[in-house]
Amino acid sequence: MREIRIEYMKPKDIEARSMEIISKEIGDRALDPKEAPIIKRVIHTTADFDYLDNLNFTDGAVELLQDALKKGASIVTDTQMAKAGINKKRLGQYGGEVHCFMSDPDVAAEARERGVTRALVSMEKAARMMEPFIFAIGNAPTALIRLHELMLEERISLIGIIGVPVGFVNVVEAKELILDDPVTSIVARGRKGGSNVAAAIVNALLYSM
Repeated sequence: MREIRIEYMKPKDIEARSMEIISKEIGDRALDPKEAPIIKRVIHTTADFDYLDNLNFTDGAVELLQDALKKGASIVTDTQMAKAGINKKRLGQYGGEVHCFMSDPDVAAEARERGVTRALVSMEKAARMMEPFIFAIGNAPTALIRLHELMLEERISLIGIIGVPVGFVNVVEAKELILDDPVTSIVARGRKGGSNVAAAIVNALLYSM
């Protein structure tokens, strides 16, 4: 019978040990010091080192988003899972909130009537609030596509976009649209991502401020 070595640790030490392992496996690869905490937390969340290459940051994205969060910026997500994963207590210390309109009855009714996704209608609802949000999109490429269209139509004011939806249909294309837009963004290129990744990026921004 093969020997399996279990490393017993206190709960508070597990994350620190995980980060040590991640840093060791990254090795001597140079990372931008502002971006490194975000990349490492996404790897910690997913155990996927592909994010070393997948995460794309526009110039100054970390500083701009953190400055907005310090000033009380709120966040709009496209899933309740992302909303649940964001550290709302830490965000609330600066005056920000997390919104997800996906379960709102008016959003569901309008999406059915128009034959479109609730994510699309959710982005339109956020735009009508006329508040500059940070959008953290981890599931629905249609949310990114509608944000792109709303920017072109000059019908939305936003601070930045965390664009990390996961999947196969229109996912890559939607992310590339955002990368081509003149907007502050953190985008996971390719098919990978998810609501957990969106939440991890927001939390990493908060924790490293």
